[in-house]
Formats: sequence, structure tokens, C-alpha cells
Amino acid sequence: MSMLLLNLAVSFSTRTRTNMHTDQAALLALKARVISDPYKLLINWSSATSVYNWVGVTCGSRHRRVTALNLTDMNLSGTVPPNMGNLSFLSWLDMTNNDFRGLLAVQLSNLHRLKFISMFNNSFSGEISSWFGYFPKLRYLYLSFNNFTGQIPKALSNCKKIEIIAMVSNAIKVNLPKEMGNLTKLQFLDLQDNLIQGQIPSDIFDRMSRLQQIYLDINRFDGEISMILFKFKELSRRKKRGSEN
Repeated sequence: MSMLLLNLAVSFSTRTRTNMHTDQAALLALKARVISDPYKLLINWSSATSVYNWVGVTCGSRHRRVTALNLTDMNLSGTVPPNMGNLSFLSWLDMTNNDFRGLLAVQLSNLHRLKFISMFNNSFSGEISSWFGYFPKLRYLYLSFNNFTGQIPKALSNCKKIEIIAMVSNAIKVNLPKEMGNLTKLQFLDLQDNLIQGQIPSDIFDRMSRLQQIYLDINRFDGEISMILFKFKELSRRKKRGSEN
């Protein structure tokens, strides 16, 4: 039932036609959700100023749409509105080192062009939703240092182009999904300091021939892991750490 509701929400929202006015409204909705902007960096986010000149916003010259949002180190506090899902040309979303919190709206699943997502070091909570698997172009995913719970969604295996996954210091638990073994382009996997438990699927790394670094420290795994790691053909050349918990 939950997946049906998710698909209906995504289907309905993707039928909405968007343009630069939609992008402007989405960003103004975000600004309205910001309760603290100590450096006044969003002061020029207003209808009186062109979106092209807004701090942290990059617009593409071809389609004249917002293509990147970089809020790194702005020390902003607030929540993310559902309207953000209307930024349909967004390929880069960087919210690193702020204090955004709360749940992530399902409407964000409409951002199919996303290649880069960083919510590193915020206060987001709730489960990492299965709609993270709706990003076919995603290459970099940084969710470390938040309050995410639940499990790593199996649907993440749909992101066939992903190269980096970092989810350090959350409250992720349950076993590693064996479907992660389908991420054949993955180069970096960091899941340190969570509550992940159980045995690591014996064949999860078999197809990850490009994996160079893996960090699994401070979890609740059981069983042996050393033989799994030695399946890498070039392990002796790679930086590695075990998962003694």
C-alpha cells in the first residue's frame, strides 16, 4: 500500500508543467521554511531579483531553469518543503553543513536529473525512503551525520551509475540488502557508525569490481568478513578497513 501511494504521488506530481516561475516559487517556499539565516545569505532571494542572481543558485543557459543549488556552509536552519520537487532540471543539490531537519518529502523523487546529492551534517530524520532509487543519473550520495533511521532501501540498487555512497553516523539498522551488489560502478562505500546488523551477504561484493574503499566500522555485524573482502582482485592496492565491532 505504501509503495502504491508513493507511485501515485510521483505520477500526479510529474504531470505538473514546470518553468522558471515554478523554480522561483519552489526556492521561495524553501526560504520561507528557513527559520535561521545568520549570515543573511538568502536576503536577495526575492521576486524583485532575478533568480539568476540568487546566492547559491545556478541556472542553465539552454533551458533557463535552475540546475544547481549549493547551500554549503550557510548555517541555515529549517525544513525542506514539498515544492522542492518542482525543480525538475536540478542536477546538483548540496545542503552540506547546515541544520535542516525533519522528514524528506516524497515530492523530491521528481528530481530525476539529480547526479549529486549531499545532505551531509544536518538533522534530517525518518527512514531513507525507497524513492532514492528514482534517480537514474545519481552518481554521488552523501547522507552522513544526520538522524536517518530504518534500513538502506533495496531500491537504491536502481541507481546504476552511483559511484559514492556515504551514510556515516546515522541510526540505520537491519541487514545490508543483497541488492546493493547490483551497484557495479560503486567505488566508495562508507557506512560507519550505524546500527547495521546481521551477516554481510557472501556475494554482495562479487560484481563491485570498481570498489576501492569500504568502511563498515562501528556497526553490529556478525560472522566473518575477511574472506569477503579478499574477493577484490586488487585489494592489496586499495585503502581498506575492516569491521571489527
